[in-house]
Amino acid sequence: MNKSQELSALAVKPAGLQPSSAQDRSIQSRPSENQAADHFKREGDLVYAGKHLIADFWEASGLDDMDLVDNALRSAVQASGATLLHIHLHHFSPYGGISGVAVLAESHISVHTWPENGFAAFDVFMCGDAEPELAIPVLRDAFRPAREDIQVYRRGIQD
Repeated sequence: MNKSQELSALAVKPAGLQPSSAQDRSIQSRPSENQAADHFKREGDLVYAGKHLIADFWEASGLDDMDLVDNALRSAVQASGATLLHIHLHHFSPYGGISGVAVLAESHISVHTWPENGFAAFDVFMCGDAEPELAIPVLRDAFRPAREDIQVYRRGIQD
């Protein structure tokens, strides 16, 4: 099988399946000389697409304040060293709550709030040199939750 046939065979494998051989693995993880930087994160021998933080805030305040949410997202992006491309927020009325996303060059920060329950759900996913962990203190300061649950996932871990 020539290199072109090997790459074609890899392209049709369903997502989630592991390469069938060490040779396949080397083809997948070795960038060509002309390929742009992948912006994957590297921690020692660990290589992965990015960190995804899932943050649940309980007994939080300001969850129905569009300006507060917008400013908090912008500040969280800046603190993380990410590049803001666009923010889109939607205010649900007359019942309240805000859903939205800050689209980043490095991925995104999303928010969904339930002010009637004092609950906010944030997803903070970033690749490259951005540091998603630095967004959490900014969001915490903005919304003052009485309790929180933060989960950290490394997405796209390479073998």
